[in-house]
Amino acid sequence: MAPPLMSIADMGVNLGDRWLLRHVDLSVSAGDRLALVGRNGAGKSTLMKLIAGQLEPDEGSRWIAPSAQIAYLPQSPQFKGSMSLSSYVLQGLDEASDLTTAERIKQSHRAEAMLDKMGMDPARMTDGLSGGERRRASLARALITDPQVLLLDEPTNHLDLPTIEWLEDMLRARSGALILISHDRAFLRALGTGIIWIHQGTLRRREGNFDQFEDWSEGILAEEAVRLHKLDRKIAEETRWSHQGISARRKRNQGRLRELQEMRQLRARQGGQLIAQMSMNTGKAEGGGQIVLEARDLSVDIPARPEPVNLVKHFNTIIRRGDRLGIVGPNGIGKSTLIRTLLGERSPDKGHVKTGFGLLSAYFDQNRERLNPDSTPWTTLCPDGGDTIEIDGKPRHVTSYLRDFLFDDYKMTQRTGTLSGGEQNRLLLARIFSQPHNFLVLDEPTNDLDMETIDLLQEVIADYDGTVLIVSHDRDFLDRTVTGVLAFEADGKIVPHAGGYSDYLDRRRQNTERKAGKNTKKQSGKTRQNRPAETLSKAARNRLSYKQVYQLEQLPKEIDALRARIAEAEIKLADMDFFASDAEGYEKLAKQTAQDKTDIAEKEESWLELEILREQILREQILREQIQTD
Repeated sequence: MAPPLMSIADMGVNLGDRWLLRHVDLSVSAGDRLALVGRNGAGKSTLMKLIAGQLEPDEGSRWIAPSAQIAYLPQSPQFKGSMSLSSYVLQGLDEASDLTTAERIKQSHRAEAMLDKMGMDPARMTDGLSGGERRRASLARALITDPQVLLLDEPTNHLDLPTIEWLEDMLRARSGALILISHDRAFLRALGTGIIWIHQGTLRRREGNFDQFEDWSEGILAEEAVRLHKLDRKIAEETRWSHQGISARRKRNQGRLRELQEMRQLRARQGGQLIAQMSMNTGKAEGGGQIVLEARDLSVDIPARPEPVNLVKHFNTIIRRGDRLGIVGPNGIGKSTLIRTLLGERSPDKGHVKTGFGLLSAYFDQNRERLNPDSTPWTTLCPDGGDTIEIDGKPRHVTSYLRDFLFDDYKMTQRTGTLSGGEQNRLLLARIFSQPHNFLVLDEPTNDLDMETIDLLQEVIADYDGTVLIVSHDRDFLDRTVTGVLAFEADGKIVPHAGGYSDYLDRRRQNTERKAGKNTKKQSGKTRQNRPAETLSKAARNRLSYKQVYQLEQLPKEIDALRARIAEAEIKLADMDFFASDAEGYEKLAKQTAQDKTDIAEKEESWLELEILREQILREQILREQIQTD
């Protein structure tokens, strides 16, 4: 096993009235990719801050290997001052090490490429960024440092599906340690090699894929339930004893009384967090016709120079009662604009939308614009005053209803603008579910929610007897909730697909392979990496030089060799004895490793440029052949 890059021992955080975390031990080594899970408020983000050194514990210790660098993406990044996004990303490198002018120029190109991949203009200034844009810029800043220990708190929030898949590939290729907090189960399954579970202030660790988490955690909860039942019985027996002539034996039985009090305190600690369970119910769908919406030859444009941009072109669809549809596509392609157009909040530029009889839509907008930041949860649900709302045809007190959504009494009269992102999302769900509806329209509803709330939301959607339209980047959530997908493709085209997101993805890959098979010669079991010149189309070989073809073959091998050398060096650099016995050799190896990391970034960028050029040539060839065929 590789030596640790970081470890914490017997660490605890006290909130004054209780311990949030207690007796926490954790060791992280190169190659670890750990999924950090637990309920909202369990202490996940607090543990991240402890590891990153941004929070001092009330007890315990933290150790970092001399060569190890830690980078942390917080859930709510904070920005100071105004600067370009590329400068902000490069600041992460300035904090990690001094860069020469030449190195800074190289890294600035890498920073711009990373921001561009995340759909952000490197020249844009940091002031005026939305919450999602702040997160993406901070993610680029954390990734560019290539640290030995990378801590990511909800990195997929506000990322589209193609960017999440790109991020998965990048993180999977890293040799350092990774700790992830995410509500995206598919993301955790793709990356996690181990699980850290925070429950009741205790940290438990298990090696293995994230798919094993539910069986493992449910087994532990079942064992706890048995122990708590036995403890309850013992407390009841001791309580009966304490009332039988206790004054006559007071002095002799003080120890037994102290034991009873300790058992009660233990029961309160172990059972306290189990009391607050979220309850969510959409209610029955109101009446209405079988046709919900019909779009005919729908086109949507946005103003731009020198001419408008077509987001949607000639879109036709009929949404029927009971349909469960997901809308997918990259950020900025027009998913939210399409929803607003279908709901009548925006007029189409061409075509029209016909609304079905008795349609009652309930719209969850991802920017939460329907929440007044100066109101409170109470007044959000009772805007005309009073303390009663009607839920599913029955009156309920507003406090009782808000408790179902895990709002404490003091939170009910707190300004909505001061609530966390997760609390605002729960409030918006509570609001739309309290209104009459038969058409749920949910635009990125899983952002900032924990997995337990997402699971509950998935269950109530499954039981809903109305129509559902969902925009989401959470692949697992889409697979669990929708039976059809509307996929944004090139040039404003929207293509319907049956099944969930995984079905759509499989079909898209099959189509891509089928098209590639028609336009390239079949190879006799030879991979592109080993024989790139043979897998390139004739047109591509004519456009790529012999040197470029050779680089496409050799660069992956050189990158793999550098990664292996870096991984071996990091194991040596994590050894404290090496530093103590040979400080000069330690420094030499550290410098060589830093140079290797610079070289690997350059080689990856070169390979990426060549691969993009190869794909462009191939696409042009396929397009020409399709035109000739037509």
